[in-house]
Amino acid sequence: MLRRRYPHPQCCPMLLSMTGFGQAHRDTDRYTATIELRSLNSKTLDLSLRLPRFLQNHELEIRQQITKALLRGKVNFSLDFARPAAAPAASVLNRAALAAAYHELQAIAQGLGVATGEETLLAALRLPGVVPSAAEQAQAAQADAADEPTWAELQPLLTEALAAMQQFRHDEGQTLQKEILGYVATIRQQLAAVELHDPQRIAHVRQRLAAHLAELTQHEQFNATRFEQEVLYYIEKLDIAEEKVRLAAHLNYFELAMQQPDEAVGKKLGFLAQEIGREINTIGSKANDATVQHLVVGMKEELEKIKEQLNNIL
Repeated sequence: MLRRRYPHPQCCPMLLSMTGFGQAHRDTDRYTATIELRSLNSKTLDLSLRLPRFLQNHELEIRQQITKALLRGKVNFSLDFARPAAAPAASVLNRAALAAAYHELQAIAQGLGVATGEETLLAALRLPGVVPSAAEQAQAAQADAADEPTWAELQPLLTEALAAMQQFRHDEGQTLQKEILGYVATIRQQLAAVELHDPQRIAHVRQRLAAHLAELTQHEQFNATRFEQEVLYYIEKLDIAEEKVRLAAHLNYFELAMQQPDEAVGKKLGFLAQEIGREINTIGSKANDATVQHLVVGMKEELEKIKEQLNNIL
């Protein structure tokens, strides 16, 4: 009988978690920029972006870079951009020109013996150069836009944030892997306990069969051929040897799959967990033994913990 289909793992490189956080910041005399990446569990890549207006035309490029790096997860990307707090806000009013025009009109009015007041200020506001024209305002806006950084200047921040995110995922994956391997080890211990108890279970089954055999052979309508067929069927139904071998093999392959670095193995581990659960259930249903059932319940409990953690594996 085949005892092992998969090689037993010797070491396990780290898994990656889907949960992560990465940040990169730049502070210059022209601007401050901060990129933040946050990731939560998701079956696919669900990416949302928040960009300043002057970077909207680079959205596709940003999406492609994030998608290539992160593969899966519910990812939120934000880029906060601000001018230095000390920089004066642009004004559409030329205060110096207004003050000069107002004082000049006031002097002229006094020379003519005309009273001055609010009308003088309103007249000064209408003079050329006090309030920039639409063309002058558009020119000033273009000058401000020309001073904004290009995406080529800000793109290294995204690379830095992605690296921080991957490091976070790696660190979280270390913790998750230790927990999962602990659950797998517990299932192995419980499977070993099933192996240890199985001879007693088989002996008990033999006793019951012997008792039923003694009773049935004394019956006047006893059919030896029919009875032999029924016994073979009954024994095969109670035999869990193949299920134990397959369960051990699935556990080995599960750990082997966890050795695959730089790959999204979460889905593969999820499929293997289903196969492990199938063998555990079959052992429980075929064994027909209270001790084995108790151990099967323990294995199911550990498997549920594994499945819960696998939801967060990339």
